[in-house]
Amino acid sequence: MGEVGRIVVFVMTFISCNALLDLSGIRQVTGTWMGSTTIPCTYVPSERFTQQRVSWSLERDSSSSTIFWRDDFGDHILLTKFRGRVSVPKNSPGDASLLIENLEMPDSGHYTCQVTWRSTDNSLIKKEVTTTLKVVKVAATKPTIRAGQPGLTVPAGASTSLTCEASGSPPISYRWFRSSPAGTALLLGREAELPLPSLRPSDSGTYFCEAENKVGAGAAQRSDAVQLTVTGLPTTTAALRSNVGPMGRHHSTTGQGDSGDMEHTVTDPVPATRVSRMDTAPVGPFTDTASLYEVAFHRTADVALLHTEVEVPVECLYEETCSNTEKTTMKDRKSPEYENLVTAMEPQYETRN
Repeated sequence: MGEVGRIVVFVMTFISCNALLDLSGIRQVTGTWMGSTTIPCTYVPSERFTQQRVSWSLERDSSSSTIFWRDDFGDHILLTKFRGRVSVPKNSPGDASLLIENLEMPDSGHYTCQVTWRSTDNSLIKKEVTTTLKVVKVAATKPTIRAGQPGLTVPAGASTSLTCEASGSPPISYRWFRSSPAGTALLLGREAELPLPSLRPSDSGTYFCEAENKVGAGAAQRSDAVQLTVTGLPTTTAALRSNVGPMGRHHSTTGQGDSGDMEHTVTDPVPATRVSRMDTAPVGPFTDTASLYEVAFHRTADVALLHTEVEVPVECLYEETCSNTEKTTMKDRKSPEYENLVTAMEPQYETRN
């Protein structure tokens, strides 16, 4: 290869390197006071070049200072006022952008990103890009309302919350209101979140919030109103057994809520149910003092047929503690009324011998 050929190869390699390692940024960034912003500085990584150093410097009032430095020994923040507020992504090849948090007004200035690479032949290549940062104070924006998980229609007794959200320079103050039928607004709170515990139907209504800060005229920004609906109390029922109707059907009386209204229902017979007593509590209308007896019913409605003056066949659960008489009946009552009643009820009970 002649001298001309070597020059052409060198020029092409130089152009290729510059194309690959060209830093990308923007001319100006606007950040919100007390907020955060990112000043971009990126490039296309290449296997032929290894990043050696990254630095960020700030030029303000005709003076320049290095605020960040990254090398083989790690990251270094050189200016005290930026410590804990600036960072550069790690383990992100090609990204050397600077993140600045909790922006202060003196952070405005010209920021220069400088990256140095080492090529496979140990030569160093250095590039830089400059971006102007302007920190401004922004008035609070019109807030929006975000409802809690249940939404804006909730049942009585439930709890929810409403959150007022606005952007702008902090601190932002909030106020919550509820519209009244007279056209006035009732102040409910001064926090971003309005808790609404144990809601009642009377809590239904129109809610809105306001947000403001001290930027500019400091005028409060009002959100759009939302309608909160609290549905009525859930119905609670309590079944009260009253009597037994024809054909063994079970009549019950049901109470609805607190209104005092009563609804009568009829329960159809159900398959045989076995009721066991293993404690000293009364079973039905009689008391099982031995706590060892089991009564089998063909229908749950038959339980209502028991009467304090009627004894039904029972079965002892522990034979070693029962006499032959106990295996037959609770009491040996032989009156004519008893015999007639037992005979009438006999098809409805299951007696195991």
